Amino acid sequence: MELIADLLSASFDGVSWVTLVLLVLVGFSAGWVDAVVGGGGLLQLPVLLTVPGISPVQALATNKLGSIFGTTTSALTYIRRVRPSLRTAAPTALAALAASYLGAKVAAWLPEEVITPVIIAALLGVGIFTAAKPHVGKLERLRHVGLGHLARAVGVGAVVGFYDGVLGPGTGTFLIIGLVMVLGFNFLNASAHAKIVNVATNVGALLSFGPAGHVLVGLGLLLGAANLLGGYTGARMAIAKGSQFVRVIFLIVVFVLVAKLGWDLLTEWF
Repeated sequence: MELIADLLSASFDGVSWVTLVLLVLVGFSAGWVDAVVGGGGLLQLPVLLTVPGISPVQALATNKLGSIFGTTTSALTYIRRVRPSLRTAAPTALAALAASYLGAKVAAWLPEEVITPVIIAALLGVGIFTAAKPHVGKLERLRHVGLGHLARAVGVGAVVGFYDGVLGPGTGTFLIIGLVMVLGFNFLNASAHAKIVNVATNVGALLSFGPAGHVLVGLGLLLGAANLLGGYTGARMAIAKGSQFVRVIFLIVVFVLVAKLGWDLLTEWF
């Protein structure tokens, strides 16, 4: 118990009340965004990086602890109300978990300045394609069945899971567009499957970050409580409003992600 108390108190050393309140507000918003289309890390990580003395790896690891509460809550909400296929989601999630664990292992040495431009280009391409094709993701048009369907789903999970372990922001967004474009899900069903897979990617990353001591437990649990409320609210709203609502929010998040990552890149260069 004493060790747990030390871990919790150490998380808040030097953190102002203003920062803590901001983390709660941002955590709720991130949980809501994550539940609908993913991309909550775009909100949480910059705020975590303002915590005095925190390293980028600690921010990434603590973000994973906070996020897992929101993704689990929204996943359970989707399972009860949308009933996604666990025969697709379960093996995809397992592949994503393993890939996320591997990605977290290489996160400490992989040069972000090389990866960020690739991510921006990929997100921009996805956003333009989705905006130009208004019927993509509106209706369910599954393109593959049997082993072909499963192999492609596992492939999407592995690729996006690895990315989540390495960096993280936009993971849910990449999962959704992968499930829509590769498998033919509509946006609502893709979001439901993505939340289950996203839980697994968070677990995979935490299995690597946790034993290494990178997680600030107190801050992570504070974010987790806010994420939980935001995740539940976002999932209920997405289910109530349907695929068209998810598609609109998806496009907004994609282009905000592009703008944020692009700005970060420009400030690093200049």
